[in-house]
Amino acid sequence: MQPVDLNDYFYFVHVVEKGGFTRAAESLGIPKSRLSRHIVQLEKRLDTTLIQRTTRQSKITELGEMFYQRARAMVDQVELAEAELKRQKNTLSGQVTLSCSVGVAQFALKELIARFMTDNPQIMVLQQVTNQTIDLVASGVDLSIRGHRDSLPDSSLIQRLLAVVEWRLFASPDYPANEIATPEDLTHQQTISLGWQGHGERWRLEHRTGKTVEISITPRLKSDDMATLKEAASQGVGIVAIPAYTCRDELASGKLVNVLPEWHAGQANLSLMMPRRSGVAAPVVALQEFLQAEVADFVAMP
Repeated sequence: MQPVDLNDYFYFVHVVEKGGFTRAAESLGIPKSRLSRHIVQLEKRLDTTLIQRTTRQSKITELGEMFYQRARAMVDQVELAEAELKRQKNTLSGQVTLSCSVGVAQFALKELIARFMTDNPQIMVLQQVTNQTIDLVASGVDLSIRGHRDSLPDSSLIQRLLAVVEWRLFASPDYPANEIATPEDLTHQQTISLGWQGHGERWRLEHRTGKTVEISITPRLKSDDMATLKEAASQGVGIVAIPAYTCRDELASGKLVNVLPEWHAGQANLSLMMPRRSGVAAPVVALQEFLQAEVADFVAMP
């Protein structure tokens, strides 16, 4: 048996109540052909004629009348369920504590948190922004988002992958990047890198064909603040390796350009972590589901 399409029931009820296909289509604001297609689909599924059609009129059959009573009750239940869900959403209240790194707060969550709070006016969000590793249980944190390249070690936490983030190389359009044709050319360039410890490091670049290259660099600037790195790159200080989504605005405005666009500087994961608790509060679940639904699209390649 074919799967049930609730649209078939909804459209059938409207045709019956409006007294025909034309009036039903007009009231719903859809083409008459679409309405007819759904009724035909429903009749095929039930292997019976629900509405007798002629060129001038349509009339519900005896079996159609019986089925209408059941279909109307089903549509009523769906509409009640939607209304109840909206009511619950509008009255959802409470507090949720979210921890994240500075970069995630600045570039991944700033707009999303505002949107979540607009949609949920009764929820209070306490956002802790830190680059330090914290104990979620001891700190009373409900949710934490962290970027990481390797696996997260703490198996006592529930972990959900939100997105895989691609890193790219960027520089000011005034930077003489025309001299850079291969990753090896970067060894002689001014570079900017995320982090603050040490001097020399290695960048692992991957071509879109899958070929990988490792190069040694000595960054002129190292910082664990992505905003500082982006600003330095846009001012022509050097070439920065940074998550691509953090440069969306600068790429759009022309302040930054992609260097070696056929290569990327690795990938990192954005993960959502939660303590294992029984009876998770509704506001926590609401924010968790929102982040799982929205973050991946927001941090996709610009």
